[in-house]
Amino acid sequence: MGKGTKLYSIFFNKCPRCQRGNFFAVNNPYNLKRFDHMNPQCSCCGERFDKEPGYYTGALYVSYAYYTALIVTCFIVLEVLLDWELSYFLTVLISLIIILTPPVFRLARLTWINFFISFDAHKPTSCP
Repeated sequence: MGKGTKLYSIFFNKCPRCQRGNFFAVNNPYNLKRFDHMNPQCSCCGERFDKEPGYYTGALYVSYAYYTALIVTCFIVLEVLLDWELSYFLTVLISLIIILTPPVFRLARLTWINFFISFDAHKPTSCP
């Protein structure tokens, strides 16, 4: 997963255009006071992250897909393979969903913007 790929931008909180500036203001998704604060634009290339009102509504569908994958994986592992009782399964699943909400929120937004903006190695930047 090298620089220039969409996965690099998504997993390392980087601008999808130049992949140098940060997308979110803080890198830690568990800083609960600021986990959702996005930079208005890239500090290196100037790419605007807030395109228009409601732009990130589509990220809800991406988030839904991530949670669906989590639920299906948990069901297969815990219910089918390990044959856990339903109450244990639901306890683990609900705990995972609560714990993973901040990172999934961020991953969904980064995935959404990476659908529409591609890496440009020749984009002039003000970063080293």
